[in-house]
Amino acid sequence: MSIRKFSIRSRLLLLMMTAVTFTMVNHHASADPGLHKDYWIAVTDQGSEEIRVYDPEKEDWNQSNALKWSWAPTDKNGFGGLLQGWGLPSDVKLREGKTGGKFMVVTDSRGLAALVPYPSGNSRAWGVIVGGNPHAAELLPDGNVAVAASAGGWVRVYTASQGADSSTYTEFSLPGAHGVLWDPAQDVLWAVGDYDLIALKVKGTPEAPILEEVHRKRLPTNWGHNLFAVYGDTDKLWVTSNTQVYQYSKSTDSWSEDYPGAAEINHHWVKSVGNQPSGQVVMTNQKEGTKYTWTTDAVDLYQPADQRLVTGGAFYKARIWNSDYQ
Repeated sequence: MSIRKFSIRSRLLLLMMTAVTFTMVNHHASADPGLHKDYWIAVTDQGSEEIRVYDPEKEDWNQSNALKWSWAPTDKNGFGGLLQGWGLPSDVKLREGKTGGKFMVVTDSRGLAALVPYPSGNSRAWGVIVGGNPHAAELLPDGNVAVAASAGGWVRVYTASQGADSSTYTEFSLPGAHGVLWDPAQDVLWAVGDYDLIALKVKGTPEAPILEEVHRKRLPTNWGHNLFAVYGDTDKLWVTSNTQVYQYSKSTDSWSEDYPGAAEINHHWVKSVGNQPSGQVVMTNQKEGTKYTWTTDAVDLYQPADQRLVTGGAFYKARIWNSDYQ
């Protein structure tokens, strides 16, 4: 009789443990956007002169429920005296701050580079007119901001950690600088210019940073443009030129045009490319008939193929609204 009681009790305990395990596993799965749903997509819209964030699950981006967030600098949100540097937004990323919270890092070809709390968007964590046609920016782990400027031909690290108006910087020459991306695994700042992909070590202190080149790889074709993470593979980077879309392998120091979906994805004049956790690729490709020769009114999707159109849109880049660096 005592053996039978122990058996029932053991079975009950086993059932309880199984239920707890099942609940924990499913809670973890639902919290992972790669297993639940893809991220929103941010666009630098030079038509509305705003950063706009859309839900890719909505098929019609002209409907109000597709637009999830928008932002532009104003006097009220802390950008008085800097508005002359806005009107052609060129890059945007979502990042985690060094002490918590999320921030949008943004550039505009008219000269502004800025760091803005997200989702409030109601203040300026940092922002200065950097000039040089800034095409990309990145928030570094120490709170400073890296900026790439194509006309300036440089990559700079601004001491944004030292205050909202800090204009101190260190500079590294890179002709046609178009992209910057922090790599937490290798502890380097990647940058792409007209002819090269380079890796820079950020040395010194947050108050007085120093940039040192530690690697350089010649682009297979000239006029480098987009630089972004291949989400799901920390060894790979998306890199585009005016004529090709590549993946770069850090471990083999090599270029590939043989990635999944390359036959559809590898276009001329790609302004931005990235991928969702599901593997779907998100791209902007300049389109005739939009506001500027370098803009488009569509975000193109691949694997599976689809498209999101906005009437009057003039998108330069589309970014996966994910705060992970890699």
